[in-house]
Amino acid sequence: MKASAAKAFFKKAIRHEGQPHLTITLDGYVASHRAVREMRTDSLLPKGTKLRSSKYLNNLIEQDHRGVKFRTQPMLGFTNFESAVITIAGVELLRRIHKDQFARNRLKIKGQAVLAIWNAVLAA
Repeated sequence: MKASAAKAFFKKAIRHEGQPHLTITLDGYVASHRAVREMRTDSLLPKGTKLRSSKYLNNLIEQDHRGVKFRTQPMLGFTNFESAVITIAGVELLRRIHKDQFARNRLKIKGQAVLAIWNAVLAA
Protein backbone atom coordinates (compact mmCIF):
# COMPACT_ATOMS: atom_id res chain seq x y z
CA MET A 1 0.00 0.00 0.00
CA LYS A 2 2.81 2.42 0.83
CA ALA A 3 4.53 1.81 -2.48
CA SER A 4 1.31 2.63 -4.33
CA ALA A 5 1.12 5.98 -2.52
CA ALA A 6 4.73 6.68 -3.49
CA LYS A 7 3.96 5.77 -7.11
CA ALA A 8 0.99 8.14 -7.11
CA PHE A 9 3.23 10.90 -5.77
CA PHE A 10 5.87 10.28 -8.46
CA LYS A 11 3.23 10.20 -11.22
CA LYS A 12 1.85 13.52 -10.02
CA ALA A 13 5.36 15.01 -9.89
CA ILE A 14 6.09 13.82 -13.44
CA ARG A 15 2.81 15.31 -14.70
CA HIS A 16 3.65 18.60 -13.00
CA GLU A 17 7.20 18.72 -14.41
CA GLY A 18 6.18 17.49 -17.85
CA GLN A 19 8.86 14.83 -18.05
CA PRO A 20 10.66 12.54 -15.62
CA HIS A 21 14.07 13.50 -14.28
CA LEU A 22 17.15 11.52 -15.28
CA THR A 23 18.32 11.31 -11.66
CA ILE A 24 16.11 10.79 -8.61
CA THR A 25 17.50 11.23 -5.10
CA LEU A 26 15.56 9.58 -2.29
CA ASP A 27 15.97 9.13 1.42
CA GLY A 28 16.10 5.68 3.02
CA TYR A 29 12.35 5.03 2.83
CA VAL A 30 12.01 1.57 1.27
CA ALA A 31 8.57 2.15 -0.31
CA SER A 32 9.91 5.03 -2.41
CA HIS A 33 12.74 2.88 -3.79
CA ARG A 34 10.30 0.06 -4.54
CA ALA A 35 7.95 2.46 -6.31
CA VAL A 36 10.72 3.77 -8.56
CA ARG A 37 11.82 0.22 -9.43
CA GLU A 38 8.22 -0.74 -10.29
CA MET A 39 7.77 2.40 -12.37
CA ARG A 40 10.91 1.49 -14.34
CA THR A 41 9.59 -2.01 -15.08
CA ASP A 42 6.18 -0.57 -16.05
CA SER A 43 7.97 1.87 -18.43
CA LEU A 44 6.61 4.90 -16.57
CA LEU A 45 10.23 5.97 -16.01
CA PRO A 46 13.06 5.64 -18.54
CA LYS A 47 15.30 2.61 -18.01
CA GLY A 48 18.34 4.88 -17.69
CA THR A 49 16.94 6.81 -14.72
CA LYS A 50 19.56 6.89 -11.98
CA LEU A 51 18.37 6.29 -8.45
CA ARG A 52 20.47 7.74 -5.65
CA SER A 53 20.10 7.48 -1.89
CA SER A 54 20.95 10.22 0.55
CA LYS A 55 20.98 9.27 4.19
CA TYR A 56 20.73 12.90 5.23
CA LEU A 57 18.20 14.17 2.66
CA ASN A 58 15.72 15.19 5.36
CA ASN A 59 18.44 17.23 7.09
CA LEU A 60 19.05 19.18 3.87
CA ILE A 61 15.34 19.94 3.52
CA GLU A 62 15.04 21.02 7.16
CA GLN A 63 18.13 23.19 6.78
CA ASP A 64 16.46 24.94 3.86
CA HIS A 65 13.32 25.60 5.91
CA ARG A 66 15.27 27.00 8.85
CA GLY A 67 15.46 30.41 7.19
CA VAL A 68 11.70 30.46 6.63
CA LYS A 69 11.08 29.56 10.27
CA PHE A 70 13.51 32.28 11.34
CA ARG A 71 11.57 34.91 9.35
CA THR A 72 8.07 33.84 10.34
CA GLN A 73 8.61 33.18 14.07
CA PRO A 74 8.64 36.88 15.14
CA MET A 75 5.34 37.45 13.28
CA LEU A 76 3.38 36.04 16.26
CA GLY A 77 1.16 33.86 14.13
CA PHE A 78 -1.11 34.53 11.17
CA THR A 79 -4.70 35.71 11.27
CA ASN A 80 -5.89 33.36 8.52
CA PHE A 81 -4.65 30.61 6.25
CA GLU A 82 -4.58 32.70 3.07
CA SER A 83 -2.28 35.35 4.57
CA ALA A 84 0.00 32.61 5.91
CA VAL A 85 0.27 31.01 2.46
CA ILE A 86 1.07 34.32 0.77
CA THR A 87 3.60 35.38 3.40
CA ILE A 88 5.43 32.05 3.48
CA ALA A 89 5.51 31.91 -0.33
CA GLY A 90 7.06 35.39 -0.37
CA VAL A 91 9.69 34.44 2.22
CA GLU A 92 10.56 31.27 0.29
CA LEU A 93 10.78 33.23 -2.96
CA LEU A 94 13.10 35.78 -1.39
CA ARG A 95 15.34 32.97 -0.10
CA ARG A 96 15.41 31.41 -3.58
CA ILE A 97 16.39 34.75 -5.09
CA HIS A 98 19.08 35.21 -2.47
CA LYS A 99 20.50 31.72 -3.10
CA ASP A 100 20.40 32.24 -6.92
CA GLN A 101 17.84 29.45 -7.36
CA PHE A 102 15.41 31.69 -9.25
CA ALA A 103 15.60 32.01 -13.04
CA ARG A 104 16.33 35.73 -13.30
CA ASN A 105 17.34 35.58 -16.97
CA ARG A 106 13.67 35.75 -18.06
CA LEU A 107 13.23 38.99 -16.09
CA LYS A 108 16.13 40.72 -17.91
CA ILE A 109 17.52 42.35 -14.74
CA LYS A 110 21.11 41.19 -14.63
CA GLY A 111 23.27 42.63 -11.85
CA GLN A 112 20.41 44.28 -9.95
CA ALA A 113 20.00 44.48 -6.19
CA VAL A 114 17.66 42.12 -4.38
CA LEU A 115 15.02 44.84 -3.95
CA ALA A 116 14.91 45.49 -7.70
CA ILE A 117 14.66 41.75 -8.38
CA TRP A 118 11.89 41.44 -5.80
CA ASN A 119 9.89 44.25 -7.44
CA ALA A 120 10.37 42.70 -10.88
CA VAL A 121 9.23 39.30 -9.63
CA LEU A 122 6.13 40.79 -8.02
CA ALA A 123 5.34 42.68 -11.23
CA ALA A 124 5.72 39.54 -13.40
